[in-house]
Amino acid sequence: MKQLAELSSDDARRHFLKGSSYFNGDLPSYISFEPILAAVDAVLGGGTYHDFTAASPYDYSGVNYSLISNKDGRLAWRPLELIHPAIYVSLVNVLCDSDAWSFVVTRLSECVGGAVDCCSAPVMSLDNQTDVAAQVKSWWQSVEQRSLIYSLEFSHVLHTDVTDCYGSLYTHSISWALHGLKTAKQSKGKDSLLGDKIDSHVRAGRYGQTNGISQGSVLMDFVAEIVLGYVDEQITAVLGKPTDFRIIRYRDDYRIFANSDDRAAEILKTVSDSLRTVGMKLGVSKTTLSKNVVEGSIKPDKLAGIDLQDLGEANAKTIQKQLLRLHSFGQRFPNSGALRRLVSEFHAKISEQTEKPDDLEVQVAIAADIGFVSPATFPAVAGILSHLISLASTEEKPRLWNKVRAKMRRVPYNGYLEMWLQRVLQPEAVDIEFVSNKRICEIVNGRPANLWENAWIASAALKVALRASKIVVGSPVDIPEVVQPEEVELFRQNAWGCGRKAVPPEVLSLSG
Repeated sequence: MKQLAELSSDDARRHFLKGSSYFNGDLPSYISFEPILAAVDAVLGGGTYHDFTAASPYDYSGVNYSLISNKDGRLAWRPLELIHPAIYVSLVNVLCDSDAWSFVVTRLSECVGGAVDCCSAPVMSLDNQTDVAAQVKSWWQSVEQRSLIYSLEFSHVLHTDVTDCYGSLYTHSISWALHGLKTAKQSKGKDSLLGDKIDSHVRAGRYGQTNGISQGSVLMDFVAEIVLGYVDEQITAVLGKPTDFRIIRYRDDYRIFANSDDRAAEILKTVSDSLRTVGMKLGVSKTTLSKNVVEGSIKPDKLAGIDLQDLGEANAKTIQKQLLRLHSFGQRFPNSGALRRLVSEFHAKISEQTEKPDDLEVQVAIAADIGFVSPATFPAVAGILSHLISLASTEEKPRLWNKVRAKMRRVPYNGYLEMWLQRVLQPEAVDIEFVSNKRICEIVNGRPANLWENAWIASAALKVALRASKIVVGSPVDIPEVVQPEEVELFRQNAWGCGRKAVPPEVLSLSG
């Protein structure tokens, strides 16, 4: 595991241009953004998009593509954005210029060692784990374990996080974070500072908006860390070095350790005031105080998930009963990290069922409802469903899958979920016609569709490089009927702590 800030500018550039860095969520294996990034990179030739424009992208809506992910099956959504590849590659070129990268790395190092202990510096894997897995392992080692150690020194732990962190970040604060408020203000509008160039790239794909950055890429995670590191500095300026307190930050999640209610509240106010300077505010509903640091350091869904580690097999010996226990857990902790882990583990073991059970349709109904209530689990739920329905007769399969599809289509704003429905419905062994108005699904089906607005681009070569059909690197018809665990798991779990295969509770596509 290695921090991105430890990379050379060339290595950082290669890392940012990986498809898994451009979009860090699970995608079916036949979709990859790497070919389109490579094609755009070849046209830009290390330069910026400015040399290829007919107009300003600021004047167009839909330059970035919004991919909405439903969080609760009802009215809560997470807006993910696929940054326009020309703007994305251009920003990578700007940031990974050798002098610029050296400046950013030095600036980040200056934010370390103050009142806030940051545990979310972006990392990459050095072995066969995914970069997401490396980041999650960093979370476990740096946050939970350190929190437990602090129970020896402190009696109180206060949890809080930022409401809509990426969506509220004031883009001009990127330049403040890199160059200081005074210098950034003096050069405002000149686009001469590195921070201004990053700011303008971010706004170019978002109709010129100064509120918010795109969510869903390692690059934007890195930009967010630049700003949050600046906030850490502001907190240190008020509180000084930690003596009677500790603050741990992972992305926009803060843990404050103290020995009294008053001291914890005082520190919380400082954190809130500092965040407000860059457009962010803390979520009141997610702010909790515990007077037992050990208990308060482990989230309730994690503790409950440990109790349910074996799905209660001693008492729930049938697949249906195990699914019902998983369903009950999902009702208590919908979309939680612990639920995603348990669903993933169940997906891995469901293959033990090799004969069609008498209650197959009941099992399908329960599994589908887990995905309906907690759409974040759907890639693994799709794997479970694909195995279960593969046990049905050829005549039964279409009926069961059509019922699943009808249920899932009741989930509003389900673009991410639709991609996984397409994955399980179109293999040759299933062969159900899949019609969707979601653009990525249309592209996979061979229909012409654009993901990004390109009217502002003058270069014919760049427009060819941006053809969305390049994201399709295979066919859903040709892939296996059953989704294998390795197709959807973020990483192969390692045994961390207490001899258990424990995965940290917050793995939200690493989007904050």
